[in-house]
Amino acid sequence: MAFTLHRERLGPLPVINHFLRKSGLLGRLDEFIPTMDKRCALPYASGLGILLRSILVEREPIYRIYETAQAFAPSELGINSGEMSRLRDDQIGRALDHLFDADRGTLLTHIVVDVAKKFGIDFQELHNDSTTVSFTGQYRGAHGRIIRSRRGLWVTYGFNKDHRPDLKQLLFILTTTADGGIPVQFRCADGNTADVTTHLETWRVLKQVSGRADFLYVADSKLCDTLTMEAIEKEGGRFVTVLPRSRREDSEFREWIQSHDPPWEEVRDRPNPRGKALPRDIWQAFQYALPSREGWPVIWVYSTLLALHQQSSRRDRLKRAQQDLDDFQKCLAGPRSRYRSRHEAQKKAEGIVKRCGVSRYLQVKVIQKKEHRFRQESSGRPGTKTRYRRLTRKRLSLEQELNIKAIAYDRKSDGMYPLLTNDNDLTPQQVLEAHKRQPTIEKRFSQIKSVLEIKPVCLKNEGRIEAFFLIYFLGLLVQTLVERELRQAMKREKIKSLPIYPEERACSRPTAEQIFRLFSLTEKAVLMKNKKVVQVFDPELTALQKQILQLLGLKNSIYKD
Repeated sequence: MAFTLHRERLGPLPVINHFLRKSGLLGRLDEFIPTMDKRCALPYASGLGILLRSILVEREPIYRIYETAQAFAPSELGINSGEMSRLRDDQIGRALDHLFDADRGTLLTHIVVDVAKKFGIDFQELHNDSTTVSFTGQYRGAHGRIIRSRRGLWVTYGFNKDHRPDLKQLLFILTTTADGGIPVQFRCADGNTADVTTHLETWRVLKQVSGRADFLYVADSKLCDTLTMEAIEKEGGRFVTVLPRSRREDSEFREWIQSHDPPWEEVRDRPNPRGKALPRDIWQAFQYALPSREGWPVIWVYSTLLALHQQSSRRDRLKRAQQDLDDFQKCLAGPRSRYRSRHEAQKKAEGIVKRCGVSRYLQVKVIQKKEHRFRQESSGRPGTKTRYRRLTRKRLSLEQELNIKAIAYDRKSDGMYPLLTNDNDLTPQQVLEAHKRQPTIEKRFSQIKSVLEIKPVCLKNEGRIEAFFLIYFLGLLVQTLVERELRQAMKREKIKSLPIYPEERACSRPTAEQIFRLFSLTEKAVLMKNKKVVQVFDPELTALQKQILQLLGLKNSIYKD
């Protein structure tokens, strides 16, 4: 019988499996979701493990899970060839059902605690934010109904952060550490849930996970709710948040600064990230003399680039409003203008000003003018005795007035905004630095939506959707652990960059996506005769792949049989 050569794709799975084993993640899934039914062809934990790996390497819909798994070696997916042949999407669906029924809160706590111990995660500073995941479809049954004694989520309309108010959604709440942006807490909420109501429950879960209450909790202005902040302080918590413009403290300071010069302290001075020839990026801060109404320090910060941006934005908005008003004036002055009512024209003009966001700086008024013209009473060539009749027509016109004082008033406080903290021991510089680490969580949301491609959600059962989102959180956790380990190793070895970009361009901050892409085509070949293995040809790794494995603390043998 002839020899046959069978190729099995490995891809980045050996690297991913190392982090799954080290974190003990799959073991926790097997502990909380045991397979009790002997008729089950594939253990639930194994099915969820395959789904997790597919999200990290291929990101195909669940109904294509068999095709995705077929492309890889079964051993790297944690199953054997027999289980591979029986793999179907309905098995993954039942595994998600059991994950929904499990004690997911306790499961998540155990996983995060295990990861913190194995990888040395620091819980001193935690950042929280939320985003929305939009759905295409009606989801009429997903209205918070009871699913096997548990309440499901309500897929409904709300404030859509993807700017798609026409789509239903769920709220995706995430907390990450300042140490590498590692996700340590996640939960879903109904699509119409207000962010302000989520922080206290999130903080209490983080208190349980970290085993302490004195960590610094950093969030956006939705945290600035008196009852929530007082409850956190009463339980021994610390926080940093942005004071919203609606608070009285904000307007008081902007009025005070019109006649005072604050004692700014320079916190950061660096070149403009967009070019050395552009203005420098300078940040300043100081603690305002008056505390907040709760009695906590208010730290005001000033950014030179933010000030320039706000000034440019205000001028662009005024320019756009004046252009639109000029076009509207031409419409009113035209011979066939459809605007006859002064009230209707005034409403249209005010709508233009409001849409451009310059109602504070530009006042517009519709006035009515009379236009006169004269016409002969009789036909013929006009003479000295020709009589004329005056014809009068009413025309609408716009009068614009630019409020220079309002522009000067706001320009005085451009680039400034307040931060609020209940920790009197933090300096203004420390408060600002903690706040400046908040955008890291936005990068995690970007990974969820663009790299891991959480949308579109090809599921209709809201119970499975909730469990599916938990698997996505675990995928994000694995990705961030890989990034953190590699970047720490580069810093330890004093390696400034790696040629990991296309065309071997240098990359100073490699991401997990780039690392997985580097190993994506790795495969091994198996020579067989009479269904028996004759020889295994291990993949030949490049010098860069070997360097990545070494920095991750892995041996080249993970890609050998």
